[in-house]
Amino acid sequence: MEQSIKYMKEQLGIGDVDIRTYSPLALAYIGDCVFDMLIRHMIVSKGNMAVQKYHKKVSSLVNAHAQAEMITGLEPELSEEEQNIYKRGRNSKPATTAKNASVKEYKMATGMEALLGYLYLTDQHTRLIDLVKRSIEIWEENHKTGC
Repeated sequence: MEQSIKYMKEQLGIGDVDIRTYSPLALAYIGDCVFDMLIRHMIVSKGNMAVQKYHKKVSSLVNAHAQAEMITGLEPELSEEEQNIYKRGRNSKPATTAKNASVKEYKMATGMEALLGYLYLTDQHTRLIDLVKRSIEIWEENHKTGC
């Protein structure tokens, strides 16, 4: 996988980044995309179905309420550095709010997305995948369903 990431960066002209220059909301912006893409890939890989069914399954996981549940379960498992990144994202001041979630859930989801964005941009892909996998497990434990 690391070779694929290296190839992608070379071909798309993506250089190394100074992560310290990124705001928590910038990290959350990319983290939201990464999380959405991984969840979509996971759902689509389970078999062919109508697009509306894909959307319903993905939407049940990629929303502020679900992400707040996930990060609540994940937080004790995070390293000190990861907790700091999560808290920076959670405590940021987004210009918008979620239409179907509380302010607290939205902030928690933003923190989770900031952490995922940080892991992605710092090439910590194994940890990123491990946290997404664990997030799904937490959600399934809370809802007693399979994706």
